[in-house]
Amino acid sequence: MKILLDRAQANGEEGEVPVSAVVLDSDGRCIGHGRNQRMKKNDPIGHAEIIAIRQAAWIKNDWRLNDCTLIVTLEPCPMCAAALIQARVGQVIYAASDFKRGALGGTIDLSKHESAHHKMAIKKGVLKEQASLQLGEWFKKRRSFNS
Repeated sequence: MKILLDRAQANGEEGEVPVSAVVLDSDGRCIGHGRNQRMKKNDPIGHAEIIAIRQAAWIKNDWRLNDCTLIVTLEPCPMCAAALIQARVGQVIYAASDFKRGALGGTIDLSKHESAHHKMAIKKGVLKEQASLQLGEWFKKRRSFNS
């Protein structure tokens, strides 16, 4: 998570929301990594999780990621949580909860919704203070530039 927070910091310095993610296979090898790229690529679905999932599926040559773990610095939004369910990711570990848009417990929990055909393990709060501080400082700075 510390490495992801460092990557997220660099991403924030480039103007993107500081979020970074990796997908690890069952042996703990990184098979996908992503960082938010909505601004850079003008891509509304350019979230770190989506980018990491796509890369992992390509590397595995399989859209099913049952034996994989996604680690991310911010709780996934509804779009990303749905993608994690569709990809059948086995476990998700995240740092900061998102009480405005989080979809794995922050506002809703799509992983436990009756429509979720796949159940995944969720671990939250890993280095949450650091991640929350990083995000809070980034948004505070961003708001001061826009006012």
